[in-house]
Amino acid sequence: MADNNEFDRNNIFGKGEENTAYAQYFTGASYVNPLTEPGHAPVFLANVTFEPGCRNNWHIHHAARGGGQILICIAGSGWHQQKGQPPRSLNPGDVVVIPAGAKHWHGAKADSWFSHIALEVPGEETRTEWLEPVSDAEYAALTEADS
Repeated sequence: MADNNEFDRNNIFGKGEENTAYAQYFTGASYVNPLTEPGHAPVFLANVTFEPGCRNNWHIHHAARGGGQILICIAGSGWHQQKGQPPRSLNPGDVVVIPAGAKHWHGAKADSWFSHIALEVPGEETRTEWLEPVSDAEYAALTEADS
C-alpha cells in the first residue's frame, strides 16, 4: 500500500508522531502513537508505523523472566525476521510472538507503508539491546524474493 492517503484511511490508530527518540535504530522514517501510558497500564501498547522501505535494526528484548514482544499487524505490508529463520511476510491480521532473547527485526516492505501494534510483554529485568542495521543487501534480497 504505497499510497499514503489510502494507508492513512486503513491505519485505524493513526501514525502518531515521528519516532525521533529511536531514529538512530531505524533505516527510514517511523512514527509512534502510544495507545497506553507507560506506568499507568499493566502493558505498554503503541502503534508503530514504517514508511515504505523503513525497518528497525536487529535487536533483542532481554528479560530475566517473561518479556519479549508481540506484534499485531493492522495496516499495509511488512517483514519480520528472526535470526537463523526465513523472513515472514506480514499483512493485516497477522500476529508475531517474539520470545525474549530472540535476535530479530521488523519493518515495511519496499513498496508499502506498514503499521503494527507493539506490545511489550511484561517481565523481570527487561531491556532492549539495539544491534546492527539490516543491510541494504539483506533487505533487497527480501524484496526480490517477494516479487
